[in-house]
Amino acid sequence: MNTSRSGTGVTTIAIDGPAGSGKSSVSKEVARRLGYGYLDTGAAYRALAWHVLEREADTADADEVLASANDFPYAISLDPDDYWVRVGETDVTDAIREPRVTSAVSGVARVPAVRVRVNEIFRALVAASGRAGVVVEGRDITTVVAPDAPVRILLTAAPDVRAARRSAEVSTQDAATVAAALHRRDAADSQVVDFLTAAEGVRVVDSTELDFTQTVEGVLDVIRAATGAAA
Repeated sequence: MNTSRSGTGVTTIAIDGPAGSGKSSVSKEVARRLGYGYLDTGAAYRALAWHVLEREADTADADEVLASANDFPYAISLDPDDYWVRVGETDVTDAIREPRVTSAVSGVARVPAVRVRVNEIFRALVAASGRAGVVVEGRDITTVVAPDAPVRILLTAAPDVRAARRSAEVSTQDAATVAAALHRRDAADSQVVDFLTAAEGVRVVDSTELDFTQTVEGVLDVIRAATGAAA
């Protein structure tokens, strides 16, 4: 991915973090403040899981998942104020948050060849964004998708804080169920990517003791410092 002002002319802000760290809401607000696009990479894996389920394929079968990934008409809005996700002509913005999809995501995302394919989609979306910059958030953005991004951040928080935040977002399940699901996903995803340890050159923003506004400002401070140094 070209992350400088040459070539595609798109600046990439790469943000990693575990579930419940606030990376989606924070990244979206940072994109608004900067006038950048916002790319939720987790939505692609959710949409692919939905796609596999709709095809009645086995999400635990790597070959079937890869076949679905190679026939994946995926589209997502990069507008932080007009967010939608589509697979073909179907709007799946809400459907990809259903429990059945959430349960299937880790199985889909752990297939190496699938990650390669989906990463290609991410790079193409950023390159074709037509924007000055894009805030890209997910699990291995700083190390695999955009390792040469001018700003790379790991947004994290203590496990109990992350579980409480995720529980507050989900109204259809009790807190214990949500916390258990978050811990299971962390355990499963950690077998594929290391999203709790900052790679060399990646700045950590720990939001355990921060509210939303403070976290956004903390991320913006890192961006300002990095781009100022680069300038």
